[in-house]
Amino acid sequence: MGSAASYAVFGGGAGVTNQGTLTSINGDLGTTGASTMITGFHSEAFSYTETPLNVGAVSGSVITNAPQGSVADFEIAKAVAADALSAFNFLASIPDGMDPGAGQLGGLTLIPGVYKSAAGPFLITGSDLTLDAQGNPDAVWVFQAASSLTVGNPVASQSVILINGAQAKNVYWYVGSAATINGAGGGTMVGTIIASAGMTFSTSGNLNVTTLNGKALALFASITMVNTVINSDGISVVEPEAVVVPVVSSITVTGSTASAVVPVVAGGGFIIVQNDGGLVTVTETGIGTIAIDNDGGILTATNTGDGTMTINSNATGTVTVTNTGNGNVTVNATGSEVITITHTGDDDFVYPILP
Repeated sequence: MGSAASYAVFGGGAGVTNQGTLTSINGDLGTTGASTMITGFHSEAFSYTETPLNVGAVSGSVITNAPQGSVADFEIAKAVAADALSAFNFLASIPDGMDPGAGQLGGLTLIPGVYKSAAGPFLITGSDLTLDAQGNPDAVWVFQAASSLTVGNPVASQSVILINGAQAKNVYWYVGSAATINGAGGGTMVGTIIASAGMTFSTSGNLNVTTLNGKALALFASITMVNTVINSDGISVVEPEAVVVPVVSSITVTGSTASAVVPVVAGGGFIIVQNDGGLVTVTETGIGTIAIDNDGGILTATNTGDGTMTINSNATGTVTVTNTGNGNVTVNATGSEVITITHTGDDDFVYPILP
């Protein structure tokens, strides 16, 4: 696997999308595409287009092209893509694959070996697939699907069961087109899946967590997941509880500067403020976003987290902005008062004075 060994998810040049708040990636995540092609995730360093309903945690690194990825990151991503393609071609080249169920693996118990669908696709539907290592922890399974891989169906999920010493890290899936994993939500898939086309886990709106103990590597298309846990080392972890994202929405402050509102969000929430005359102090210490329209009184905004701060100010009162975190700051100022900005974070800030 080379440089791809640490990656739980790799979305080729098309990126990775998360929906839901129960997604957790235990390993690295990457794409050769722009960082804007990663949506609904956060790492320790950055947040990638998360919303209150789409929050996914990445325990490892997120490697992309610009704007958040560096030149060095892009070179790493290209190496991962090349190594994943080499592994894909190697899996395809292994000879003498058997087709024990005419493409249907559901309900079978298989010993170690190479299995190839004669018709092209592999299915695990109707019943689970069991892999029996017969006491050998080094036993290996290779599944070759010249076209698609489908696990479960829109109304019922299926799992791959490991028994007698079988390990997820020793299971490999070559998929010539796309992989669809448990559209109904739930179920546990195992192994390294390398697909030429895209890959989907669950479908929008499903709250049952779909698990992959292994890796999801798409070569030339994107990966989409809904409330999905992926463990790159093949070791199952406790599924996360629902993430409660605090949201302070549509705070409107009107009247004289004697009135005051002090919204504070320390988690992953969003602060949205419309100030038409009050005294507002805004503090964000998490990974959320501060979005402020200031047409009134004194405004003080402080961002010490990783989130983005955007302020549109047409104010008659003083505006003070402090960013000591890693998030971007954008200030659009059309008012007559002085705006003071303190920026000591790692990212650039944009301060356009609009005509």
